[in-house]
Amino acid sequence: MIELYLSKVTETSESEQAGKLYARVDYKQSLNVQDMAHHMAEHNTAFSEGLITGILIDFVKCVREQVLMGNTVKIDNLAIFKATVEANALETLYDAQNDKVALATIGNLAEGAKTGAAVKTIKLLAQSTGDFTREELKKDVKFSFTDKTKAEIAAAKGETTSGSNGGSNSGGNNGGTNTGDNGGGTTDPDYGDIGDGN
Repeated sequence: MIELYLSKVTETSESEQAGKLYARVDYKQSLNVQDMAHHMAEHNTAFSEGLITGILIDFVKCVREQVLMGNTVKIDNLAIFKATVEANALETLYDAQNDKVALATIGNLAEGAKTGAAVKTIKLLAQSTGDFTREELKKDVKFSFTDKTKAEIAAAKGETTSGSNGGSNSGGNNGGTNTGDNGGGTTDPDYGDIGDGN
């Protein structure tokens, strides 16, 4: 079950979204490799938590190695990992006037430069695949509002709430100015662009 809260875009924002409410995911916890190994070990596997941790750590290293070699790594029913680049806009392969050629390096072009570093930056692209494509996820996902959001909805209807709803849920990034987290696009600064693959 994925819990949602509603975040209001700042009224003073000059965008069309000003004052509107957007659903955001209330992430409960962040799991690392050791946490996942512990979880996997609880699934009646014959492998110990330590062995699973070691395998996962080696797996991550190998995925990184393959991606940096220019290969794509497809984890069935999860994601396709690959490197992608944001490129500089080169005007020419060779600038005879300044005796400069296009370079297969990362960097910024000097102001007015016609050629130079071809790559502005590199990032990891993770495309969902198999059971993790948007269409497949839509079939299986279940949503609920956080207790705090349910109470806010009840208050908006003029209903009084009693019981254990009183502020028990952190509600994620509930500040009234959140416009980017969990948005309809999907660029994550740590994980690169996330989209559907094949």
